[in-house]
Amino acid sequence: MCLGIPALVLERNGDIGKVDFGGTMRQVNLSLVDAAVGQYVIVHAGFAIQIIDEKDALETLELFRELYGPDDANA
Repeated sequence: MCLGIPALVLERNGDIGKVDFGGTMRQVNLSLVDAAVGQYVIVHAGFAIQIIDEKDALETLELFRELYGPDDANA
């Protein structure tokens, strides 16, 4: 089973982009999608594999928060 996580594209420099997974920033490979800054993508294994609309992305991120709780390093 594969798990893809929605992320907001914050920056794009060629095939590499900085994305936000709801508070966690990472660099991912964007070569498989034509995503622009401000769009949401599904990320799997460091690659953006699909563009997703904002409503679906936010709903999915909220489900992850409900399942796993807040991302609090001090807990």
